[in-house]
Amino acid sequence: MFKNHQEVQEFCKNNEIEFIDFKLLDLAGRWHHLTITPRRFTSETIEYGIGFDGSSYGFLSVEKSDMVFKPDLNAYFIDPFNEAKTLVFMTRLYNVGETHTRFESDPRYICEKVDAYMKAEGFADQALLGPEFEYYTFDSCHYQMTPQSTGYQIDTVQAVWNSNRPENNNGYIVSHKGGYHVDRPKDVNFDMRNEMVRILESLNVPVKYHHPEVGGPGQQEIELDFEGPVVMGDRSMLVKYVIKNTAQLYDRTATFMPKPIFGEAGNGMHVHMQLLENNANLFYEKGGYSDMSQIGLYAIGGILKHAASVMAFTNPSTNSFKRLVPGYEAPVSICFGTANRSSVIRIPGYATQPMRKRFEFRPADATANPYLAFSALMMAMFDGIKNKIDPVAHNFGPLDVNIFKLSDEERGKINALPKNLFEVVEALKTDQAYLLSGGVFTKEILKDQMDYLLKEAIEESILPSAREYKMYYDL
Repeated sequence: MFKNHQEVQEFCKNNEIEFIDFKLLDLAGRWHHLTITPRRFTSETIEYGIGFDGSSYGFLSVEKSDMVFKPDLNAYFIDPFNEAKTLVFMTRLYNVGETHTRFESDPRYICEKVDAYMKAEGFADQALLGPEFEYYTFDSCHYQMTPQSTGYQIDTVQAVWNSNRPENNNGYIVSHKGGYHVDRPKDVNFDMRNEMVRILESLNVPVKYHHPEVGGPGQQEIELDFEGPVVMGDRSMLVKYVIKNTAQLYDRTATFMPKPIFGEAGNGMHVHMQLLENNANLFYEKGGYSDMSQIGLYAIGGILKHAASVMAFTNPSTNSFKRLVPGYEAPVSICFGTANRSSVIRIPGYATQPMRKRFEFRPADATANPYLAFSALMMAMFDGIKNKIDPVAHNFGPLDVNIFKLSDEERGKINALPKNLFEVVEALKTDQAYLLSGGVFTKEILKDQMDYLLKEAIEESILPSAREYKMYYDL
């Protein structure tokens, strides 16, 4: 933690820092950056910030686009990938005026506000989040989208489609949907994953474990230890940054796309959640369903009640809904259960100790802006606690059976998640009051998000696909 610009400059001198970089987050959840030399980092940098065009980040209209960012002196790291030694700061966004005020729709600020709202309302004194990051690594990725040609091609040596490859083939192919925990020599990504985790740990991002996942053509998972919403948002951005840049060092490419391969397992970002008060787990109560407390059940009820609108932040891509289909591990039914991977909320069956009791929101994926996704989930959870939304009374379960194996009639009794972004936008239009409680989210960011999602949905819906050529060209 730095107290002032002198301490930053002293750190740069002692650690041979050549550049200072600032990470700015856009609405979609991508990092942008701006770089200065250490001598340019002054008291004015901290007090007045650096100006930028907010409209380029998806937040504001062009008429009101001037904004400034200031470094968060508590959130920084030394970049492990730059040739020149670089100190990196996370940033806070501010409105421009006679006095700079925090930009209410800054995703990091929304995370700060949701944490303050939790404490002010007395829901808990600590919220802990634990995301799991699934991703694929490929040897190559090519895609094209022009008026006369649209398509993509990915490849990786371990994929089953390369079983008869004449060159660089040792016969150790991972079968379709057969990648879960495969060992070497089939786990060709092991050394690269170890390097990713080594870098993450050096950046103060504690990793719970890592392993190959179900998808045969190179799917993997890295799961983090639990932390609060702002820090976990920062760590989530670092996870994606480290995974993608480390893959490049190995001449490979990594993607968090929810569904990059037809017929294979998709990439999720399952989010485990806990609430604590005085270091006691509020979700544990011996004798309740799965030893879950009534507060925990209310929290589950809130998320399930608002699941459709929450997805505007947890599943904000058209590709998200190509993962959320029946028959895979990704859930589509709005219900909960113990050890049930086909339900929207799963209570892990192995988490039996009091401090480990938690639940997991399974639909989310890493196309989400993590700060907004975590905040939306927490606000839905708090609404459930505040209004005592009992998931059993609302017919959300518990269901301890594989929902995909139920009859059509039985499965039809369970409400389903939205099937596309159009439905998500409609849900957010009518169900947003819980997000606005305590001034956590703003009407402006909800509008910005709906406009963004609607634009994505329309562009995808009017694009001809290769399948349509196959099906309809000769009609």
